[in-house]
Amino acid sequence: MNTKVNVLGLTFENPVLPAAGPLTEGLPNLLDLNESSLGGLVTKTISVSGAVVKKPCIAATKHMVYNTELWSEHDLEYWTSHLPRLIENKKKPIGVSVGYTEKQLGIVIPAIEEYADFIEVSTHYNKASLEALVAFITSMTKKPVLIKMSPHIDDDLHFVETILKCGASGVVAFNSFGPGIVIDLKNRALLLGNEDGHSWISGPAIKPFALNRIAKIRSHFPKIPIIGCGGVETATDVLEMILAGADLVQVLSSALIGGRETYKSIVNNLDAVMKDNQIESIEELRNMGLERKVYGKGNYPTITDSCIGCQMCVTVCPFAAFTKGMPPMLDKSKCIRCGLCESRCIAHAIEGVLT
Repeated sequence: MNTKVNVLGLTFENPVLPAAGPLTEGLPNLLDLNESSLGGLVTKTISVSGAVVKKPCIAATKHMVYNTELWSEHDLEYWTSHLPRLIENKKKPIGVSVGYTEKQLGIVIPAIEEYADFIEVSTHYNKASLEALVAFITSMTKKPVLIKMSPHIDDDLHFVETILKCGASGVVAFNSFGPGIVIDLKNRALLLGNEDGHSWISGPAIKPFALNRIAKIRSHFPKIPIIGCGGVETATDVLEMILAGADLVQVLSSALIGGRETYKSIVNNLDAVMKDNQIESIEELRNMGLERKVYGKGNYPTITDSCIGCQMCVTVCPFAAFTKGMPPMLDKSKCIRCGLCESRCIAHAIEGVLT
């Protein structure tokens, strides 16, 4: 399968990149990821001074990451003294993430520009005029500039229209959700939190929101570079984001939950998932476009010979339409053809509702 992506005037061996965060903090992490099978790199967000982060700052469950992280805890001097070594060993395109205020960016961008194949700018903490900020940023560099969206942008299409008008090349959609709180029941307190007790939430649970944002942007802006970000944990997730409209896909939270080997697993599984879904190349999938149509038949569920008798359908049916057995028996008078049983069948032995 052909996993190459040509975008931003760069060639990526595959569309999977790390997102700016703890796993791209500092030279040792980036050198390690530089040797990995990832298609590209993105540094943690660099500002003039290192962030002072209240600890603890990261916790996770199987499907969520909670964090109070800010930008890099290393200052600009650290990055400008260490990035040259990364460039000496460079094996893939490198995006440099920068922030946040106009004053800070006026110092950071000239200092890091020579090391960046593209520049990513987070707007998460910046309350300044978007138009003025992006125009200022793009005036300082000829490198492609991608603006990372907060999920709280009210009018995402206006956001994209504005940044393009001001010279940005594309968009990263999107950042973590928040603010939220994480409770430590045993101690009747918070598990972690910033000075306001708030934390930010990411992980697989936010993927549908990211997919919707990407698909909406792509339908209105068919040619701009889009990097998808939010909730990716498998090769299937990567390909879904590409189909929705992303050119490249960033992954962070699932690698915090499962470790950095998650990156290797995702990239290594791309071929198999592409083959299973009759996808010859990433380029083909990018150009295909998502059809906003539901193909589920909506019929009564049929249990096939693949049934292993696990009784999952009996357990999860909201209407008690199944009776235990091998295979379970369906009472059509109770079944509303919702599809939950088919989606939860561990043997993929139910069909007719969603497929």
